[in-house]
Order: sequence, then structure tokens, then C-alpha cells
Amino acid sequence: MDKYDIQKLRELPIESVAERLGLTVTKHKSLCPFHEDRHPSLSFKNNGYRCFVCGEHGGVIDLAMHVLGKSFIETCEWLANEHNVILSETKTMDSTSSPQVLKTKTESKPFDASRFSRFFERPYINAEASHFLYDERKLDPRVIRWCRLTSWTDRDGVSWLQIPYYDQDWRLTGVQWRRLTPSDSLPRFKFPKGSQCHIYNRPVLKMLKPQEPLFIAEGCSDCWSILSSGHKCIAIPSATLLKPEDLEPLRGRDLHIYPDNDDAGERLYQQLVEVATSIGSCLVRHSLPVGCKDFSDYYKSINQVP
Repeated sequence: MDKYDIQKLRELPIESVAERLGLTVTKHKSLCPFHEDRHPSLSFKNNGYRCFVCGEHGGVIDLAMHVLGKSFIETCEWLANEHNVILSETKTMDSTSSPQVLKTKTESKPFDASRFSRFFERPYINAEASHFLYDERKLDPRVIRWCRLTSWTDRDGVSWLQIPYYDQDWRLTGVQWRRLTPSDSLPRFKFPKGSQCHIYNRPVLKMLKPQEPLFIAEGCSDCWSILSSGHKCIAIPSATLLKPEDLEPLRGRDLHIYPDNDDAGERLYQQLVEVATSIGSCLVRHSLPVGCKDFSDYYKSINQVP
């Protein structure tokens, strides 16, 4: 794997990864999954973990690999899928070389927008997508049309939501697929090769009036909910994945955020405070009600049919 891809995965917040692995993290500790543990002995610090009983220790990838029982490559792919991290071209063994020699199947290719653009000209929302977007998420149909969401079903009968990423001038830069059909073996997210999915809903930036607030969400789902509530919003997968060119359109903006009610949400907020400061912007924090994990939960709670 590309060393920069590995570094991106190593920088994922370890407590967030631990929670996605099924561990309950409280005050930077959890029960150790590597031995019979009745009192939390697994400690998280400096984005690493250590058990003071059995001695197990390591970083983000080590934790996921040992809990999941997967290989290094399989673990990296799992982490990427769970956290919306786009990996470079997959590498494979050269059949004529020793197992230690790796080479890429093909040179890394740019995203082929022409191949996917036609899917978003007449968006189609199938039954599973409709249930997810309207019945479960209670989203405004105008937001779904604005975001040009569409859906498709693969040859195995698995339904996917197809999410386009555009630049400010509505040029397609990438596509994200979100699995709708339940599965224990398939990834939740996939990306076509070359997709650039750093900031979601960039076209809204051209609609902002001077001093109008711009909300930042973690992930597309929260972005759709904030848009449905009447605010202009963009989404990012992680502050650590933002590139310098991504930040320029946010310079001097009045930025707002509803951090998730967990440690990962707090870490994202702290990262974005640094980002906002570096570009001369102000980041205003809004608090979610107790019991709401993220803005999507909050939005659903206030839009339930009596």
C-alpha cells in the first residue's frame, strides 16, 4: 500500500475506531478485548492503545487488525470503508515475482467524470433509497433533488445510494456509493477509482451571501439533514484529510458546526478550530440535545410524525 494511505489510516482517531469495533470507550478507557476483562484496562493515549494487564499495545491499524482478525491489507480496506478514506490504486502480487515484490495493476488514472455524469442527469430513487432518505431520515425532497442523489442495484441484488461530488461550478469530481442493503461482508462505502471526495456540496459556496453562516458537517448524512433544516452546509470526511486547496473557498467565512456527541466529534471540532484559525475564519459551536448522537438524530427527533 502507498505509505501516504497508511499514514492517513494511522491518523484516524483511535477511540472512534475502537467504538466502530464494538468497544465502549469511557474516559479514554475500555474493556480489553484481548483477555477476560471485568474492569476497563485498555487505555487510549496519543492515538495509541495499551492494556496494563495483558500488555497488548499498538496504534489504530494494530487495534483493528487484532480485533477483526484480518490481514493488514484487509484491515486497511475496512478502516477506509468505515471512515470514508479514499485509498490509492490497489496493489497486487506480480505472479512472476517473489511474494515480497509488489506492483500496481495499472497506473493511477484520473476520475472519469464522463462515465458517471449521465447517472445524475435523471436521478432515480428506488424503494430502498426512498425508505432510507424519506422514511428513516425524514429529509426534504428538495434537498435530494439539489444534491442529485440517485440509486442503483448491482447484479447481486444489493442496493446502493449513488452520491455525486461536484466542484463549485457543478463539475463532477467524484462519486461515493453507500450500501443500503444490509450485509455483514460488504463495505458500507465504496468509491470509483480516482474520485476526489474531500468536500461535499461545494456548489452551495457560490450561493452564500456576505456574512451568511456556513455549516460544516461530518459526512453526507448530517449535511442532508442540515440542508433540510434550512441552513447552507458542506460536509467533510475528516479535518485531517483536508488539502490546502480545499480550504481556500472557506477563507474568511462565518463557519458553524454541531459536533457529534462523542469523543470523535469533539476531536473533529478541535481540528476544525485550528483549520478555521489558519484561514482567518471564525468557527461557532452549537450543542446537540442530550441523547442525540449527531445532527441527523436531532433532525429526525424534531420531524417525527405525531
